[in-house]
Amino acid sequence: MGVLDYIFAGIMEALVGNPALTLGPLVLSWPVLMVAAGFFTGVLIGATPGLSGPFVMALSLPILISSFGYTPEALLPVLGFLVGVMKGATLGGAVPAILFNTPGTPDAVMTALDGYPMAQKGEGGKALRVAQFASVTGDTFSDIVLFVCAPFLALSIEAFLGQPEKAALMILSLSFVASVVGGDPFKGLLAACLGLFIASIATGTDTYPRLSLGSDVLAAGLPTIAVVIGLLVVGEIFAALEDIWYATRRNLERIEITDPGDATLSMAERRRLMPFICTSMAIGTVVGALPGIGTTLAAALGYTAGRKMHRGDTPFGKGAPEGIAATEAANSAVSGANLIPALSLGIPGNVAAVFIILAADTIGGFNPGPSVFHFTPDEVNPELVVAFGLFTLMVVGNLLNWFFGASFMRLLGGLIRMPKSVILPVVLLLTIISTYVQGGAMTDVYILLAFGVLGYLLRKGGIPVLPLVIAYILAEPLETTIRTAFESSGADPWFLFRGVVSPLFMTLAALIVLSSGWLRRDARAGTKLKTSKGDAP
Repeated sequence: MGVLDYIFAGIMEALVGNPALTLGPLVLSWPVLMVAAGFFTGVLIGATPGLSGPFVMALSLPILISSFGYTPEALLPVLGFLVGVMKGATLGGAVPAILFNTPGTPDAVMTALDGYPMAQKGEGGKALRVAQFASVTGDTFSDIVLFVCAPFLALSIEAFLGQPEKAALMILSLSFVASVVGGDPFKGLLAACLGLFIASIATGTDTYPRLSLGSDVLAAGLPTIAVVIGLLVVGEIFAALEDIWYATRRNLERIEITDPGDATLSMAERRRLMPFICTSMAIGTVVGALPGIGTTLAAALGYTAGRKMHRGDTPFGKGAPEGIAATEAANSAVSGANLIPALSLGIPGNVAAVFIILAADTIGGFNPGPSVFHFTPDEVNPELVVAFGLFTLMVVGNLLNWFFGASFMRLLGGLIRMPKSVILPVVLLLTIISTYVQGGAMTDVYILLAFGVLGYLLRKGGIPVLPLVIAYILAEPLETTIRTAFESSGADPWFLFRGVVSPLFMTLAALIVLSSGWLRRDARAGTKLKTSKGDAP
């Protein structure tokens, strides 16, 4: 099969391969239906302060796997729902930030700087329309970059890198994530090492399970879904509930916006916003392609770049539409670019990519990495068909965003803001139920809660959780690659330092960790110096 044959096969598999409803010549497939369900669910969840896309991903993944099973036909419906949630939650997060000045995520803080002043002036509808236009434009651009770069990067790695170089590349990626996530690179390294240690329980190629301590439960291996959801979601819920428990109760003035105003956006206004959108979506795509950095930095960089470009009458922070456009374009451009390392290298770059890789690993039949984009002319590569099917579903999600995103956001303008003290216990209960449904044993629930406590303790200690989760997921392929490279080198203990590319990757890993530590230490020293000067009489 040629390239065009694979692309066509992926499109057909996504659009008509698994029909849910057939009306004569019209076919509505399960993957398309699940993308639509995920998108509108994501917008609703993103528009609810206190919730985010990873929450609904964690809640829905066990239920989806239990509903669709572990067959190859289940891959695209499950992945389609997760992709829809990822796109919808990014868009929906602008609603509470603009209308209520209650950003649910750190990157939405930048949106609120100009969105809420516009809402106070009766231009909330226009602010939502600007956010939707910038968001879908940045998301579409990053998806196009993903479609082009992921296969090219995967084929380049498969053609030019051997097993030692692949192992060194994984170590470099882990070092990068550990260094950039959180405030202390050494705490990030500690989290990554802890993730590798947890992943080694009851695994390996030995004839007996490792680190099982004679326990039948540990010997059977830790359920990956329970571990990841416990660390990422349950731990976050525990920390949020503690914050609510200790928060001082204050009587805040109720904000009422009776009329969001005109929501139209003329072509002249769109043209005026395009320079800010183009600059920010380029920034967001570059930031998103680097594992572990996330949307917060992209939103901050996009907003800063837009402020330097701005020459309008309304300054940034006072209700400038350009500020919303710059933030939302950078924020949304991260989502597609984050899947470049996930699909081409098997390295998740953010929490959403973690759940996509987790779904693929759990269902089977699709292993993200360089082998996915192996074009075989003589026989069909089913993983490549799934990859192009996933790309097709991302296009479907963008089309839904283009045509229905603004209208759905406007409907959510009158959203009743439920308090976190009500939402979070419900989410915790549903997460426990979904984990039990997927695993079918109370052991999974106990492991879920145990790792939720661990995630809570890590957050209290200032240790980032994402490097731990990424290391946990990468542990098995990393060990397999290292074992294969060690055997192919003739049991050479220095196989990672032979040649040119592998030592280069290892050197870069060490430099990233050390330079990150030095830079942050200097930054803290400079902050203390400025503080001492400011306090001096």
